[in-house]
Amino acid sequence: MKFPQPLQEARLIKRYKRFLADIQTEQGQITIHCPNTGSMKNCQDPDSRVWYTDSENPKRKYPCTWQIIEIAGQYLVGINTGLANKLVAEAIESGVVGELKAYKKIRYEVPYGSQKSRIDILLQSGEAARQENCFVEVKNVSLGVGDGIGLFPDAVTTRGHKHLQELMEAKKSGARAVLFFCVQHTGIDRVRPADDIDPEYGRLLRQAQQQGVELMAYGAEFDVINSHIALRRKLVVEC
Repeated sequence: MKFPQPLQEARLIKRYKRFLADIQTEQGQITIHCPNTGSMKNCQDPDSRVWYTDSENPKRKYPCTWQIIEIAGQYLVGINTGLANKLVAEAIESGVVGELKAYKKIRYEVPYGSQKSRIDILLQSGEAARQENCFVEVKNVSLGVGDGIGLFPDAVTTRGHKHLQELMEAKKSGARAVLFFCVQHTGIDRVRPADDIDPEYGRLLRQAQQQGVELMAYGAEFDVINSHIALRRKLVVEC
């Protein structure tokens, strides 16, 4: 997918108040929007190269949005969690995700489950008489800890616990259930639960896998010159 506007390069000064970051551009220092509510552990070191987009919308208090950071001088990390669902949907529709090719319909944010959740992506066979549902919950991964290992979550997530419980219920009902890790980090080739950060999430993830919930992970490739990002690499999930 193309970013909504061309990517522009700058240097990170600091991230603060969760939704804001100061950056140094060639024209001077500006404050931009940070579209990531997580801890952004290992993804906010000062003086790192960053890329941002400028909406040029005068009605926005902060018209520019932080999109990518370079870490360790070599890896690119997408910090905009709002792109994860779009990236996964694009990868499914374009046939990149071979495991999910068989479906004719794709729907988004569909209500489901006893805890009144909304599934990120609902895939359907399209045959009314024997319609098969596949519930796909998307999680964005940006925490790399070295040696190709990525962890999720980067902070305790009670919402994530609920999503795993809902997926297990969907599987028990006879539907197909998938937890899909969208890895916006070029230095990650395998994903693990972050047991030291959220042990309950790790427990539920393993339980879900045992009950038939499928775990998938695909990694993003970035083209900062052409302002493009896409999921291309199938990764390993280790529980």
